[in-house]
Amino acid sequence: MIKTLAAELKEYKTPSIITPLCMLVEASMEMVIPYLMASIVDEGINKGDINHIYITGAFMIFIALIGLMGGCLGAKYGAKASMGLGKNLRKAMFLNIQNYSFENIDKYSTSGLVTRLTTDVTNIQNAYMMILRMCMRAPSSLVCAMLMSFIISPKIASVYLIAVIFLAFILFFIGIKAMKHFQNAFLKYDDLNESVQENVSAIRVVKSFVREDYEGAKFTKASENIYKLMTKAEGIVTFNSPAMMFTVYSCILLISWIGAHSVVAGELETGELMSLLTYCTNILMSLMMLSFVFVMISMSAASARRVAEVIEEKSTLINPENPDYNVENGSVEFKNVTFRYNEKSEKPVLDNINISIKSGETIGIIGGTGSSKSSLVSLISRLYDVSEGEVLVGGKNVKDYDLATLRDEVSQVLQKNVLFSGTILENLRWGDANASEEECIEACKVACADEFIEKFPDKYNTYIEQGGANLSGGQRQRLCIARALLKKPKILILDDSTSAVDTATDLKIRHALNENASDMTVFIIAQRITSVMDADKIIVLNEGRIDGFDSHDNLLKNNDIYKEVFEAQQAKGGDFDENGGES
Repeated sequence: MIKTLAAELKEYKTPSIITPLCMLVEASMEMVIPYLMASIVDEGINKGDINHIYITGAFMIFIALIGLMGGCLGAKYGAKASMGLGKNLRKAMFLNIQNYSFENIDKYSTSGLVTRLTTDVTNIQNAYMMILRMCMRAPSSLVCAMLMSFIISPKIASVYLIAVIFLAFILFFIGIKAMKHFQNAFLKYDDLNESVQENVSAIRVVKSFVREDYEGAKFTKASENIYKLMTKAEGIVTFNSPAMMFTVYSCILLISWIGAHSVVAGELETGELMSLLTYCTNILMSLMMLSFVFVMISMSAASARRVAEVIEEKSTLINPENPDYNVENGSVEFKNVTFRYNEKSEKPVLDNINISIKSGETIGIIGGTGSSKSSLVSLISRLYDVSEGEVLVGGKNVKDYDLATLRDEVSQVLQKNVLFSGTILENLRWGDANASEEECIEACKVACADEFIEKFPDKYNTYIEQGGANLSGGQRQRLCIARALLKKPKILILDDSTSAVDTATDLKIRHALNENASDMTVFIIAQRITSVMDADKIIVLNEGRIDGFDSHDNLLKNNDIYKEVFEAQQAKGGDFDENGGES
């Protein structure tokens, strides 16, 4: 874990080295000042030597300025190093997430990843700042102050030693107790973020079902869980202050009593007693700083593990050593394919799939909910890897291709349509960043998206809200189809991507695809028989197995499942606009 996080320092290694050195300079200078003060009192004031006062005072100012410079530089470089580490950690996580396979992504919730990219990284960079500054300053101050105290008076310095041991034990005990609560609290941030994310993304559903009170109570519960855990942790940490004050004042009283007797006995000078009292405060304050660092590290330990977990996660899909960069055609073949999302599952999602599809064919896929239609086509673009058997595209195993090359040639419109904030043109150019406006318009005509785009005041420069919130479901689907077409792939997969459009528009899209994408292999997953009945062949899936693979007419004669679905849909009379579609 530490090695993973430290690797992200990169260009911030130099500030990470300069910071503790600057803090060492500051601490060293601070330790000299009490000694010089004692000299001014004992050698200057008590003996009436004004020159000594001037010279020592000027030297004290010089030392203070060096310490001030060390502190300022330490703060500057410490901030640069810690903020830089945070920046690199967020970048490393984000880039690694982009390389995740669907199997990797399934391990994490969206809210959990957001928490790791924000709250957890903030905890780490704050802790790193404390480590760079306080972990050098506090121990060096403590050691220097202790050495100076023993040089001045070993008898009185022994009081410090006892106090340090006592206070260190108390602070360690407090830190261990608080750590458990801090770790549990940060785990609860996932629940809080999930509550917010779900509520905001589904606000229309919440309002339509009048569930504001329920969602409010859910958020309040998640927030209260964090409040209770953080209150417990902070309540334990607050014992730092009374323990510190008790030790400090006890030391001051003991030193004052012992020191007064030593001054009267001539064993100690007045200035030396003053410096010992100052060193007392420095020693105990250094311990307090260390306790804060310990608590901060305890708070960030859980965050560090969560961040390192995301960075260290390796994609289950990797490129071969010598990948193939050429997909010859859009033929697809499944050979004895079995697939499980979890290798420990007894029952596979897909079982013994054997089909062969020629390049340029249009293949329909139907089946009941949970029959693994989406899982089947996900294997073509290698979003998942098969558990057994092999999938061939263009006559070659998909595992032999360069991943980016394969996915460029397999364009998939997923079941859940996603658009990004930006103009329509910007969204379309996800398919081809260099596509001209004319190419975008042509793709939209094929997808029947130009019909509604031309009605917008800004047409193709119309701004789309995040997730396409200002568009209907059918409009989003048609834009996603147009975006996929701009890639000019060899294989096009439409995963129930016309479910939100009417039958007339569905028919227009299919006709346009037949005319403009005749050399493209097209997979159409649909619930409506009318969406797939014109396909060259239709796959009928039933509980992860192929129940039929033939043309519409042959399946009507030979496949009971297909015949039953067809008759059930025909009995309903079709969609309200079916006749309009035919015309």
